[in-house]
Amino acid sequence: MAVTTLKRKLKRKRQSQKTRVIKIKQLNAKPVIKNVDIEELKKDFDK
Repeated sequence: MAVTTLKRKLKRKRQSQKTRVIKIKQLNAKPVIKNVDIEELKKDFDK
């Protein structure tokens, strides 16, 4: 009994898996929180 592998279909399936993992990682990623001086920003807006 020989089993044939559908290479093209497998390639397409792996591609969708990779994109799904990338999307999930992007959704879970948090932006870098920087120390921001609020008073300095307020002074800039007054000008």
